[in-house]
Amino acid sequence: MWRQGQNLLRRASLRRLELHPHPHTTNIRHVITGAASSPSLSIWRRKKEMGKEGLMVAKELKRLQCHPLRFERFMKTHVSRLLKSDLVAVLVEFQRQNLVSLSMKLYDVVRKEIWYRPDMFFYRDMLMMLARNKKVDEARTVWGDLKREEVLFDQHTFGDLIRAFLDSGLPDEAMRIYDEMRCSPDPPLSLPFRVILKGLIPYPELREKVKDDFLELFPDMIIYDPPEDLFDDDDQQWRIESEED
Repeated sequence: MWRQGQNLLRRASLRRLELHPHPHTTNIRHVITGAASSPSLSIWRRKKEMGKEGLMVAKELKRLQCHPLRFERFMKTHVSRLLKSDLVAVLVEFQRQNLVSLSMKLYDVVRKEIWYRPDMFFYRDMLMMLARNKKVDEARTVWGDLKREEVLFDQHTFGDLIRAFLDSGLPDEAMRIYDEMRCSPDPPLSLPFRVILKGLIPYPELREKVKDDFLELFPDMIIYDPPEDLFDDDDQQWRIESEED
């Protein structure tokens, strides 16, 4: 009888917890929900595994891209039905393969999805791919979208993007993004500046401008300049590669 009474009391206690959860439990649940939406857990930073339907759609989009009417019909009938994970994975795969036109198509689709939320990593990946392929007009379109959505890059992402455009031989676009970096509310860091300065070695005049900004922001730090002949050699090599392109 005593054991039966204890079981009844235990069940009653559990019932009270279900009806009136402890306030601390509710708080913990909110903390977990908040963490799940933090940038560190962005869907664009997770491993992208494509399902069977995603693989089929990716293959068919590549096959149909030279047939505009059939391509658009397939986009409406199949791409719109993809699960979020597959749609994300297909876009990432197109970016990896430097398929600019297809990536831009999927980029537009993603931004219209009900689950879409403005995300720094989403825009970073698009801009890095466009920089690799020297697509300035598309990059400016994407940049306009992120500005309208008030997406803010951190200083390290700014540094990586600027370096990507410099490495692709697009110094004007790189410096345009650099101006955006200088206007950012995010506090400046020395490492992104060093990344940019290294990428500016083929462009001595632009490098001097960024170097002056760096020394103004970080007066106690030292910049190790390469020998002057290195500037000349790199500049000459850069011009040869540009002419070949």
